[in-house]
Order: sequence, then C-alpha cells, then structure tokens
Amino acid sequence: MNEATRHEIVQRHQQGTSRRAIARELGISRGAVGRVLAQVQAQRDGQAAPVPKPRRRGSILDAYEPILQELLAQYPNLTVERALQELQARGFRGQYTIVRQRLRLLRPRATSAPVARFETGPAEQAQMDYGVYDLDFTREGRRRVYLFSYLLSYSRRQYLRFVEAMDLPTTLREHVHAFHYLGGAARVCLYDNFKVVVLRHDADGPLYNPKFLAFATHYGFKPWACGIRRPQTKGKVERKFLYVETSLLNGRTFETLAHLNDVTTWWLAQVADVRRLRDFRESPFERYQRERPQLLPLPACDFDTAQVVYRHVNVEGYIAHRLNLYSVPWSYIGQVLPVRVTETEVVIYSISLDEIARHLLVPGTVTGQRQQIKGHHRTDDPAQRALLLRQRFSELGPVAVQFLDGLLAKQVQGKLQAQHLLALLGHYQRADVLAALERANRFGAFSLAAVRRILAAQARPKPLLEELAELHREALDPSLREESIGPRPTSDYQHLLLAKESGDEKPAAEKPQDHPDKGRSEPA
Repeated sequence: MNEATRHEIVQRHQQGTSRRAIARELGISRGAVGRVLAQVQAQRDGQAAPVPKPRRRGSILDAYEPILQELLAQYPNLTVERALQELQARGFRGQYTIVRQRLRLLRPRATSAPVARFETGPAEQAQMDYGVYDLDFTREGRRRVYLFSYLLSYSRRQYLRFVEAMDLPTTLREHVHAFHYLGGAARVCLYDNFKVVVLRHDADGPLYNPKFLAFATHYGFKPWACGIRRPQTKGKVERKFLYVETSLLNGRTFETLAHLNDVTTWWLAQVADVRRLRDFRESPFERYQRERPQLLPLPACDFDTAQVVYRHVNVEGYIAHRLNLYSVPWSYIGQVLPVRVTETEVVIYSISLDEIARHLLVPGTVTGQRQQIKGHHRTDDPAQRALLLRQRFSELGPVAVQFLDGLLAKQVQGKLQAQHLLALLGHYQRADVLAALERANRFGAFSLAAVRRILAAQARPKPLLEELAELHREALDPSLREESIGPRPTSDYQHLLLAKESGDEKPAAEKPQDHPDKGRSEPA
C-alpha cells in the first residue's frame, strides 16, 4: 500500500467516515484500514518505529527511469507502447510488461477529492432518486423494475416503492404517496439530473420541467438539482440503495411486483425504521418524531398526477394504451378522443369532454388484453347495425347518407366497409372526406377503395396538431362568434398610404394596396 492511500485512509477517518465506508470507497479490506490506523496511531504515540518502505529489487529499467520521468512530465498521457518505443531507441532490451509496471508506479494517480458530509436540520431537506433492478419473480418471470426512494435527510426515514416506469406521471404520483406516508414534505428536495425534473443545464443553471415545478409549487417545496456528474451530493439516498440490496432483496424471493411492494412496506416498518443508526445512536423513527411536526403541511387537495393523452378510435371501437385495448361506444369510430390515465383507471372522454367510458387499467406486465364494456360494440343484429351506421352517417350530412345507401346496395360487405370509412375521419379533414364522398356519388363509385383513391389523390392526411385542434373547435366556435369582427373599409387605412407616399412617391402600379405581395418583405 502506497503513502497516498495511507494518507487518504487517515484523512477520511478524521472526517468521521466509518472503517467499513473507507474500505468500500477505496477498494481495500476493513482489516487493511484497521492496520493502517493502528500503525499511524502507534507512530504518533511514539510506541513503534516507522514502517520501513519495501526495498525494490534491481531492474534493467532502473537506468532508464529518468528518461521515463522526463517523458511523463512532457506527455502525461504517454502510453506504454510509445514509452517502450522511445526506450528501445535508446538501447533498452526489456519487454512490454516491465515498462507497464514501472509506468504504473511513476504515473501520478488521479484521486478524487473527499466529499464532506453535512447534516441538515429537521424538515429542511429530502433526497429523491431511482434505483434500477432486474429481478426474477416466481410468477411474472424476470423483469426490470425501478425503486422510487424519498428520504428525509435529518431522520433518515424514507418511503420506498417499486414501480414499472420512471416517467413523469409515476414520479409525481409516488411523491404524493411519499408525502402522505411521511405526513408532509421537506422544504428542499435534492434530485439527480434526469429529464423528469431537469430538462437541461445552461449558463444560468438548471432548467426545470415546468410541470414538475407546478407540482413543487402546489406542495410548497423547492427542487434542487445536483451538479452535473456530482451524484454524491445526495449520498444519503445513494447509500440507502446498498442497504436495500443487502437487507431487503438479499435472500428473498418474490412472486409479483405487488408482493414485492407488500414485503417492502413490512420491511420499512419492522426493519429500516427501527434499526439503530451508528452515527446518532438513535433509530430513524425516533429522529422522525422530532422532524414530523416541522414538515410542510399537505394541501387539502392533492395535485392531479393523471396522464392525459389523445387516442384514435380504431375501426373496431377501441383505443390503445400500452399495448392493450379499451372499448368506447361504437358511434365514436374514427374520432381522436382525450384519455385520462390514473394509477388504476383509464377514463375516456368525448370531444365535448363528457365521460363516455371508464375502465380498470391493465397492469403493465400484461399486453394484448381487450377491456370491453357491454353495450359499447356493435350488435350482431343486422338491422340494428344498419340503424347505427345510418345514425353515424346522418351526422355527416346528406352526401354521406347517399354514399351509404349506394354502398349497402352494391357491396356484399357494405357495413364493414362503412365502418372503415368512418375510421378515415381520424386521418383526413372532415371536409376532404365529404368531398371524396361527393365525387364518389357523382361517378357511382360506391366502395371504400374508391374513396381511399380519391383521398390519396386530392387530400392530405392531417397532422397531429390539426387533429387535436379539431377536437376543441366546436367548443371554441360559439365563443368566437359572440363578438364577430367584420372586415374594415380600406378608407380606414388611407392615412398610412398617404404618409408613405409623401416620403417616397411611387407609381400607382407599385402601391401596396394594388399589389399586396410586393409590399411584404421576403422571409429571411
């Protein structure tokens, strides 16, 4: 062991770091740490002679060591191969291995600066992070799960829960669970630089996710992002993951994710909360009793952590979410509908934001499931199906009804083609679909294929933003029509033209009112 390592051991011990932590951080055994500390203390007390340095045997490389030192001083990143080439050019007859070993001794070792541990007062700070684990469940097989951890820095009491994702809705939801579990929130919470919290860093500091800031504002705490590549800033929560691995996960098997979380809840209450902290000679729960009254109180209403997405209703009357299907009333085929996803439910709304369906959320481990509510899908009665189709086409106007009549009269699978035609409304503007139906009526082309050809030739699929804007157009139109703004007469603008003409007279043919495009600057 070199002097640099011995010095680092003594320094960390004086800072209050335990022998176990020193051994783990420096990659040596606890026995070696104890021997060094005992030897140094004996030397300080005058009870033992200084430990002699080991004597090195002579080597054919000793004569060339000054050359190596000179090369390293000039080229700190010198490789072994280049050093060997330089030495061989000066008559060295040794091989690669001996040069590599000597360079390792001569090259200065990069040592990281020790991190000073600091303590905070009750309720002043919390630390949050995720751990990632690939676990073998006896009933669900091997899968990746994420451990959400929220830890109170003063008491060391924490909330833990294994989840299926590290996305924003999950992170917000687990924060709410942590606040209720602990009875409040700390005033400041330290975070790593993952995108859910921090979008990026610029010259002025971290740029936080606006929705996460709104969440923090709701509960009154301040998020604080660690410096880039400085995860040790939140060392308390980082070290807790090692404790979870050695105490909770080690030596146990779990059937499902739900079973794992049940065991975690028991472990927090019966093991983690009551263990004795070596540095304080108290348990986290005992320290928490002093911290609990000073936590930020929770608001009467929790922040809405639900995820809101838009989904297209397919030709069978389902919307898709995470590889599972959820039914809606059959009349909504082809529409793009807002969907609210909570921890346990999928709630689907109409364009006018009326609730039309509510389903239990299928677990993330399950895919390919169809959640269907009785009465949503088409009936097997041909007459009833024809009536439902006619009602849907009637909403589009007489052109659509005329096409439906022709389609049912000429096509054996007319009802099925009519369903697929309704689904086209999710991809094309309503006016474009009606124009295609009108053209098909004019030429007697009563088939789904004909309408698709017309749309492909004459229309352009609407982008997603247009689909979303179309959802709210009906709600906005009445408000916009309340105070209609009509066109103003051109005489109202004559004073502007006269002012320009007085400064720079132009021929009438070039005046802006005659040629509007010529009066507009070209885009840069």
